[in-house]
Amino acid sequence: MGLRKKQIVTMPATGQHPLSVAQYLRLKEHIPPLYGLLCVNAAILAFTHRNLAPAWLVYVVPAVLICVCLMRMVAWIRPLNDADFDPAVARHRLRRTHALAVVLGITFVAWALGLDRFGGPYQHGHVAVFVTATLMGCVFCLSFLPRAAVAVCVTTLGTFFIYAVVIGGEVLIAIAINITLVAIGILKVLRDSYGSFVNLEASQRALQAERRQAQALGEENARLAQTDALTGMPNRRFFFATLERLLESAGPATEFGVGLIDLDRFKPINDTHGHAHGDRLLQVLGARMQAASSSDTIIARLGGDEFGLITIGGAEATSRIATELCRAICEPASVGDTVVAVGCSAGLAVYPAIGTTANLLFDRADFALYHAKNHKRGQCVLFSQELERLVKTEQALDAALQGADLKQELSLVFQPIVETQNLEMIGVESLARWHSPTLGAVTPELLIASAERVGRAREVTVMLFEKALEALGRLPAPLRLSFNLAGHDICNQATIDALLHRIDIAGCDPQRVLIEITESSLISEFKAASLAVERLRGTGMRIALDDFGTGYSSLSALHQLPLDIVKIDRSFAARLDEAEGRKLNTAIRHLARALSLDCVIEGIETENQLVSARVAGFTMAQGYFIARPMPLDDVLDRIAQPAPSPRRLVRSGGAASV
Repeated sequence: MGLRKKQIVTMPATGQHPLSVAQYLRLKEHIPPLYGLLCVNAAILAFTHRNLAPAWLVYVVPAVLICVCLMRMVAWIRPLNDADFDPAVARHRLRRTHALAVVLGITFVAWALGLDRFGGPYQHGHVAVFVTATLMGCVFCLSFLPRAAVAVCVTTLGTFFIYAVVIGGEVLIAIAINITLVAIGILKVLRDSYGSFVNLEASQRALQAERRQAQALGEENARLAQTDALTGMPNRRFFFATLERLLESAGPATEFGVGLIDLDRFKPINDTHGHAHGDRLLQVLGARMQAASSSDTIIARLGGDEFGLITIGGAEATSRIATELCRAICEPASVGDTVVAVGCSAGLAVYPAIGTTANLLFDRADFALYHAKNHKRGQCVLFSQELERLVKTEQALDAALQGADLKQELSLVFQPIVETQNLEMIGVESLARWHSPTLGAVTPELLIASAERVGRAREVTVMLFEKALEALGRLPAPLRLSFNLAGHDICNQATIDALLHRIDIAGCDPQRVLIEITESSLISEFKAASLAVERLRGTGMRIALDDFGTGYSSLSALHQLPLDIVKIDRSFAARLDEAEGRKLNTAIRHLARALSLDCVIEGIETENQLVSARVAGFTMAQGYFIARPMPLDDVLDRIAQPAPSPRRLVRSGGAASV
């Protein structure tokens, strides 16, 4: 408030106040000198008549008038307060100033004319000068209150003119006429000056209004720039700006959490019901999350179906809030005439235990989310030391794969697929292996994940496919070779083009190639995957659905895709030792047979499982009990040997498994 007052006192005509307030502030600068002028002139006039006029007229009357002027001077020079900027108060004070100006003007002129009855020509001249000087001073000091200036002129000059006419002196009348003419000219100048003042104040107020409007528009644009247009929630820019501010102001004892929440099963809703329903669902979930969050929690939409979370507190508070938000998200929502439900997974990181920079906290929360979606779907995962070790492992893998010589470091091993009746080999499944010079042997799962992260997924797939086609050329007909395509491969048009080109130049029989795809690769991009399957099958290659039974879209895949073979997930083979498990596997086999699909049961690890699979009607099997993955030369040696009887295989398989 002090800064504001100082600015107004030093620069009163800023245009930021109503006209009455601006007038008052201007008069506050000019009125004190007016009262000072009246005091000095009155004292001098009284002094020149001290020996001529009565004492009450020389001492008492001017003393009272000077005291009144000094009191008013003190009232005008006091510091400003909030009431001074109230237009109603300012108008009241202007009216009071107008009245006091008239009263004091008449009083001072009457007193001066009372002294004019005493003394000689000099004293009479002094009275005329006093009236003129005082009048002109009052008019100039009241220039920002023109009505008061005019009123003072009329009353003062009118009194003086009447006095001159009554006294009858032509010189005095001439003086009165002269003063009147000068006053008229001064009032003309004052009117023009006041008009300029009013116009200036109006233009400055208009300018201030435009500035306020521009500022409001700027603030609104800034708000919109940090707001998600669809949900009205804070957006990605606001999320990171808030995170940076928290980091800048964080003290030694500060703790806060950063989280990422990603919706599960949102894309199928978008594809099934349309994007309008998807947008409406995002709006409903956004409002639901904001209603469930506290004042010290920020929820932002980062893009798509991903949301960001910033909450004050440690790991326990962050996990609790994230869990509550996920619970709110998972409740069914009405979108139009449809009731839908989605799930969500969340990744969390806590400052300062996990990271002290915005990028590190976000990356750790993102990794925790990635881990949740792949291993603990539907849960909130807090970044931990275990995940830190995984991150470092991934970083080492990525660095090794970025500089890897794929032709030298990648290889394939092959696991036989046999007929359950005679154990004759009918084909092999190619399995990727990566042996890094720096890391040693790396599992296929880590190879695929790392290839996706570093952008070499297509190179890895194409190189492995080339090696598989080379192996197929060495395998005797009619043995077929199975090759696995990951989700990113089956949905990538360029990768499919590269595979088709490789099989063209290899000159092998495409009918001996079996492409295995997983259900997970179909769920996210079913349409793209379906088109890719059609293209691959159009060359004569056969298509197998791998890991059947692990996803929720299995039956949909069986009906909608042009499949040839179904590979039953190894978890079903483990239940062949149970009566209920055998019934379940038999039902699956009947379902596949009804759809004219061949079946391969994976994961056969015991003699009983092999026998039960044969009894259940499975004609093809694969697993460690039959044969472990092996190099191509070992496969060729196995082919060259006579086919073992089932009993011999049981004995040799049992020994091999040890």
